[in-house]
Amino acid sequence: METVTKVQVIEPYLLEITFSNGVSRQVDLEGELYGEVFEPLREPGFFSQARLDPELGTVVWPNGADFSPEFLYHYQSKTRANA
Repeated sequence: METVTKVQVIEPYLLEITFSNGVSRQVDLEGELYGEVFEPLREPGFFSQARLDPELGTVVWPNGADFSPEFLYHYQSKTRANA
């Protein structure tokens, strides 16, 4: 199982993530921010508080929201209209 070793917020909802196998990719999470835990991440200032939790090996936010490293590794971001 690959884990997250580095995360950087590129812009609202878009993360640059590096995994333990050296793979790096951009992950656009805009389409996944629904439900009680993830709704607060729709606010760009809150989303920008993403950080690496080395114990969990994934990206976390102050409200306890996180995505599993497997989800992030295999997630196929939807194409943005302006991308």
